[in-house]
Amino acid sequence: MDQQTANDVKMKFCKHCGARIPADAVICTACGRQVEEIKSAAAQPNVVINNSNSNVNTNTNNVNAMGYARARNKWVAFFLCLFFGLIGAHKFYEGKTGMGILYLFTGGLFVIGAVIDLIALLFKPNPYYV
Repeated sequence: MDQQTANDVKMKFCKHCGARIPADAVICTACGRQVEEIKSAAAQPNVVINNSNSNVNTNTNNVNAMGYARARNKWVAFFLCLFFGLIGAHKFYEGKTGMGILYLFTGGLFVIGAVIDLIALLFKPNPYYV
């Protein structure tokens, strides 16, 4: 800048570090701290929120108060698995039709699945929820 332009710029001192800064500066160029309140050039727009959301979230599942779908008796499922586990009768009883069909065509997942289910049914509470 030449001497004439430097004299035309009005200067002030920073409140924090004492450096000379332009009079219209909001932030000190030396220390980076805010020296004046930031003035908004444009007025804030008037925002009107017209929210007429009347959505009612209702649960349409067949769920009981505990949050589970169906209560099943442990001993009914156990004996179905014991006598008819190879054809998946206990899976049909639980309402798991896809697994019941898989057990039906694979012989209880080659007997291993039926034995595992038989042991797992012993450790379930009565009634258990599916």
